[in-house]
Amino acid sequence: MRKVIGIGETIVDVLFRDHQPVAAVPGGSSFNALISLSRMQVPTLFVSEVGADRVGELVRDYMRDNGLPSDYLEVNPDAKTAISLAFLNDRQDAEYVFYKEASIAKLDQFFPKIEADDIVLFGSYYALNPAIRSRMFDFLQMASDRGALIYYDVNFRQTHQHEALKLGPSLIENFEFADIIRGSDEDFKHLFQLQDVDKIYKDRIRYYTPTFIYTKANQGVELCSQKVRKHYEAHTIQPVSTIGAGDNFNAGILYGLLKMRIRKADLLEMTESDWDRVIQCGLEFASEVCLSYENSVPKDFAQRLNTQF
Repeated sequence: MRKVIGIGETIVDVLFRDHQPVAAVPGGSSFNALISLSRMQVPTLFVSEVGADRVGELVRDYMRDNGLPSDYLEVNPDAKTAISLAFLNDRQDAEYVFYKEASIAKLDQFFPKIEADDIVLFGSYYALNPAIRSRMFDFLQMASDRGALIYYDVNFRQTHQHEALKLGPSLIENFEFADIIRGSDEDFKHLFQLQDVDKIYKDRIRYYTPTFIYTKANQGVELCSQKVRKHYEAHTIQPVSTIGAGDNFNAGILYGLLKMRIRKADLLEMTESDWDRVIQCGLEFASEVCLSYENSVPKDFAQRLNTQF
């Protein structure tokens, strides 16, 4: 059975509304997607690190309770698990303050076995971090050599904009490994000062992979692929919190690919109808997670979504 292997940072998000904490939820970009996929009964594995502290214990317990194995979660006795304070504004978007130690990023653990047509999910600053870049490169090279479908979520925050030029070579390597690149309008604004999707695709993406998904929050999704160029409208909802929306969009895309049995070799031949179903799955996941303070979709969501397949 195909599995999804994610690699990325682990953090605990403490959510504030009107200056008061309202929830504390383990998170991280790949982590949020994998929790959702695990709740959907997809086999998942996660490569990451936490500190040997109470916050790290909370993360491990949360993984166990949601069926996400912690076999490849390194526990670092010399570091504290990262925490973010997320302040929700009137649009339910979050402004973040991060508390984390650079020393926790070591990536010394063994990597899981990757098989052909497994899906590998990676992204964010974790995928560019110079402290672990050599190990990240080894992981991606192994995934590529073994025929995995590699999905790259750029997820480049404004806080790292001053590093964009220095991180350029690693970003290009990530593009070269990827079979699907997903990025937001903000990502490419921070990286290249570009927001025209067709120009981004032509000048920055197409040379590396023909499959590009560009998201613009409530303005919808742009798909650029070998055979399809199409806009998709975002779902209209009243969000409680938009934290995890992009992460769960990724989870929905991967879930759609798995349900439709799309493998690495099938990507270039996907039709408009194929992509309609996959993108709508991503939009469903993203909308659902915005209806609560959770970072992942609820367990009962699977039954409702599966009626579409």
